[in-house]
Amino acid sequence: MPVDPAPFPEAVAEAMRADLPAVAERAVEEIIVGVPSYADAFLGPMGRKISTAVEMALRGFLQVAVDGGGVDAGTPGGPVVEAAYALGRGEARSGRSMDALLAAYRVGARVSWRDMSATAVRAGLDPMSLARFAELVFAYIDRLSAASVAGHADELASSSRERQRLRERLARGLLTGSPHAELAEMAQRAEWTPPRTLTAVLLPEGRVRGALVSLDPRTLVATEDLPGTDAPRELSVLLVPDAEGAARGALLRGLAGRRAVVGPARPWWGVQASYGRALRALRLDVVAEDDGPLDTDARLAELVLRADEEALADLRARALAPLATVGETAREKLTETLRSWLLHHGRRDQVAAALFVHPQTVRYRMTQLRELYGPVLEDPQTVLELTIALGVAPPSTDPG
Repeated sequence: MPVDPAPFPEAVAEAMRADLPAVAERAVEEIIVGVPSYADAFLGPMGRKISTAVEMALRGFLQVAVDGGGVDAGTPGGPVVEAAYALGRGEARSGRSMDALLAAYRVGARVSWRDMSATAVRAGLDPMSLARFAELVFAYIDRLSAASVAGHADELASSSRERQRLRERLARGLLTGSPHAELAEMAQRAEWTPPRTLTAVLLPEGRVRGALVSLDPRTLVATEDLPGTDAPRELSVLLVPDAEGAARGALLRGLAGRRAVVGPARPWWGVQASYGRALRALRLDVVAEDDGPLDTDARLAELVLRADEEALADLRARALAPLATVGETAREKLTETLRSWLLHHGRRDQVAAALFVHPQTVRYRMTQLRELYGPVLEDPQTVLELTIALGVAPPSTDPG
C-alpha cells in the first residue's frame, strides 16, 4: 500500500515527542511481563539503559513518521538499525535464540502503537493519517526485527568459525603432543569439553563428512599439515571421544567402507599415541579385512613384529636358513607346516586340519624338518625366533 509522503502536523508530532519517555517506560514494563526471560536484564542500571534505547528507537521512528516515511516508510535511521543489529549479536553471544527478542519487539510495537496513537488522536490526527501511522509502526518494527535477526545470524556464523578455528588448533596440539596444561587451556577457549578418551581415526579427506554424521559432536577434525605424514595422499584425522569398550564396535561399524585406520583409545590428552599407532599401521601397509576399517587393536602382533621390517627380514633369513637346501616347492610346504606346527603347539591333528592334509603328511614333513634343523628345533630360543619369523606372512619376494 503506497504511503502518503505528507508529514504529520507539527502539533501532533510535538505531543508525541513529549510522551516518548513515558511510552518507553510502559513498553519496558510490559515487555518484562510478556517476556519473563528479560526480567533480570531490565533490573537496576541496565534497565535504565534499555529504556533509553527503547526511547531512542521510538524517536527514530517518529522522525520517519514526521518526514512522511521518506523513500521507504519502514527504513529505520542508521544509529537505530545499527543498535538493533548489535542487539541481535548480543543475544547470540548470550546463547539465546531470537524468540525472546522478537517477542519483545512485538510487545513493544503493541504498546507503542496503543499509547502513541492515543496521544496522536488527542492532538487532532485525522483517521487517514492514523491509518498511515499504523502502517509505519509495524513496517518499522519489521525492519528492526530483520536487523536483529541479521546480527544474530552473523554472530553465530562468526563465533562458529572462530570456534572451529580454535578446535582445529586444539586438534593439532593433541596430535603434536602439547603439554597437558596447554591443551586444557586450548580446550576451554574452544568451548570443547574433554572426554575420558580419544581415538585417532585416519581416513581420506573425501570420506570425512560422511563419517562425522554418526560420530560424537565433540569429534575433532584435522586436515592440514598433519604431523609425521609422508604418504602421498589426502589424509584427514578424526579424534573421536569415548570410543573404547562396546562403543568401539559401533565406531568400527560406522566406518565401514571408508578406508579408515583406527588407533587405540587413549586418555584425551595422550591421543598422540593413538595417532602414532594408526600412522604406523598405514605406513606398514597393514591391510584391513573385508574392506572394513583397519582396527589396530586387532592387529597388535603384526604391528609389533613389523615395527622393524629390516630386523624381521634378517631374523627370518637366519631362522629359515636350514630350508635353503631344499627345492622351492618343498620349501614352501615345509615352511607352511612349521608355522602351523608352532601355532598349534605340535598338535598334529590340528595342524593337519589347518593345512587340509592327512596327519601322516604332517608327520612326514615334521620328520624332514627335524632332519634339516637337528636338535635346535627343540631349543626354546630357536622356537621363539621361528615363531617370530613365521608370525607374519613374508612378502612375496621372500624365498621363505
